[in-house]
Amino acid sequence: MCNFIPLITQQTIQDIVSRIDIVDVVGEFVKLKRRGQNHLGLCPFHNEKTPSFTVSQSKEIYKCFGCGRSGNTIGFLMEHEKYSYVEALRWLAARYNVEVVETETTEVQRQQQQAAESLYILNAYARDFFVRQLIDTDAGRDIAGTYLEERGFTAETIAHFQIGYAPDERDLFAKAAIAAQYNPDILLKSGLVVRREERYADNYRGRIVFPIHNQSGKVIGFGARVIGKNDKAPKYINTPENEVYVKSRILYGSYFARHAIDKEDECLLVEGYTDVVSLHQAGVANVVASGGTSLTTDQLRLIKKYTPNLTIVYDGDAAGVKAALRGLDLAVEEGLRVKLVLIPDGEDPDSYVNKVGAESFRRFIRENRKDVILFQLEVSLKEAGDDSNRKAEVVNRIAETISRLNKAEDFTRQQDYIQQCAQRLRIDEQGLTTLVNKFIRERIAKDERRSERQAVQEKPQTEQETPAEREGLSLLQGDESNERGLMRSLIDFGTRPWEEEETVADFLIREIDGNGLAETFDDKALATLFGTYKHMYQDGAGPGPRDFLYHPDPEVSSVAVRIMEAPSELSPRWKEFYDGPLPDRDDLYRQEVLSSLTYLKLRKIRRLIVENQADIEKNPGSEELALLLSTHQHLKTMEMDLTRTLGTVIIR
Repeated sequence: MCNFIPLITQQTIQDIVSRIDIVDVVGEFVKLKRRGQNHLGLCPFHNEKTPSFTVSQSKEIYKCFGCGRSGNTIGFLMEHEKYSYVEALRWLAARYNVEVVETETTEVQRQQQQAAESLYILNAYARDFFVRQLIDTDAGRDIAGTYLEERGFTAETIAHFQIGYAPDERDLFAKAAIAAQYNPDILLKSGLVVRREERYADNYRGRIVFPIHNQSGKVIGFGARVIGKNDKAPKYINTPENEVYVKSRILYGSYFARHAIDKEDECLLVEGYTDVVSLHQAGVANVVASGGTSLTTDQLRLIKKYTPNLTIVYDGDAAGVKAALRGLDLAVEEGLRVKLVLIPDGEDPDSYVNKVGAESFRRFIRENRKDVILFQLEVSLKEAGDDSNRKAEVVNRIAETISRLNKAEDFTRQQDYIQQCAQRLRIDEQGLTTLVNKFIRERIAKDERRSERQAVQEKPQTEQETPAEREGLSLLQGDESNERGLMRSLIDFGTRPWEEEETVADFLIREIDGNGLAETFDDKALATLFGTYKHMYQDGAGPGPRDFLYHPDPEVSSVAVRIMEAPSELSPRWKEFYDGPLPDRDDLYRQEVLSSLTYLKLRKIRRLIVENQADIEKNPGSEELALLLSTHQHLKTMEMDLTRTLGTVIIR
């Protein structure tokens, strides 16, 4: 949550990466059993009874053949623990006792970082202080303990959420913190202490204190609830915004809910801290709280890191309905599939789950989910009644909401909403479609409209597709497996010898650049990977698989993982030419390099043949036609030579 993001030096990252053991790290979270060369376990990202989650120690990647998730060690921590890249590195540094060295920072950045670290340390101290006050003092046990017990919270739940108590004394915490040598300026910035009449005073007096955690489990702030009813005091006091606490980016309970949300593929959103705690205690763990404020883009994106499925669970009264619909358009625009459940009979999620029990609560959620867009329409129509002007406003409002489903993958959902809403509104479906499209157009910026028009411009009628172009279409489609194979050969064997003082990397870079092969890659991520490799190699790095698996650019890292997932096998034809024990990939790296390179050269030649044939069919003049026919013959000769080369041993 810190606004300042420290940069870790490249040397530190290399020190961390050099110590990583993926089985050791993943085994911290998943029970793994050795199965041949790999390790197998139950996938932590989806519910399964038969293990399909595989960890390769040699390739340093994991892959689930059930849900399809894959990645390297750092990617696993980012996916499973919802860490940022820097947080994952720090976790690994702590595990392998690597000192983290950061790049030089400006004075402002240094001060921000120091303030953030000081706040983390102070908040941890405050959390422990409030927990001790709850457990170890008579006032804590008699006042706060009794209140929490009456609310139905067990000792285990209280300990799990690290709930504490701030005594109703003027400056008990302030004195303790100052005596422990915490800086008064940091105390004021944290919101734990205020300054009144030239004295420091506690801010959360006589309250239950709920620590608020970030995604790595650090305490970034507090919510303090008044005990019982006190009409003169606000029900909750929250931490003011500072370097680590930014309210718009926080969902209470997300640290405790992250694994359950992954498993259930659904996030339940409630309003209050006690709703979260009660539902967790009942076994409904995939729940977070918004703190009663309108949802923000940052909060919605945090939810989307876990799942695209959001179910809002709010009170069924008018205020609860209004709160549930706040931020709806933002949620739709972020691509979340939003459902709504309203708790009946004047209850809230906290009281209702205690009343009916966990299983009945889950069943109620399953059976009473409402599509939030259609629900918004029903509520708006009921409010509009027979007023035609208000109904027109409803039509415009619902069309504007549907228009936010403007991503390509949302097209079917958008059409379904238009059909259903048109039926409920009793208006023409095409008219609603037109209105939705109007809102889409109005929201697209001029430069985006211009680029969109350029992208969809039709081919001029004077350039009709020729038969050769149509027949050659399949040849123009690339074979990504060959591109992957070539890049894997480069990464795995780049530093191996090729000829005399030339390495495999020297040879492949010369061949790929000299023949313009990178430009023909259908997978542009692989072309980018080639450029990254070439840059690192020419800088003298001598890069290997780890440099790409753990590359700081997530696009480079993800494509490297995809390459390492692909199996490398001997062609079945090998046995026709080889008698004796089959060699492994290390023995045959030269053949593998040549095979992948030749395939790509052949594909480029075939594309040139198709383009040349298309030019021939356009009936050029005799002089130009002679040149095209000569070019055609030359290309066909090159194609035959390459095809004969591929008739030997091929490595797939």
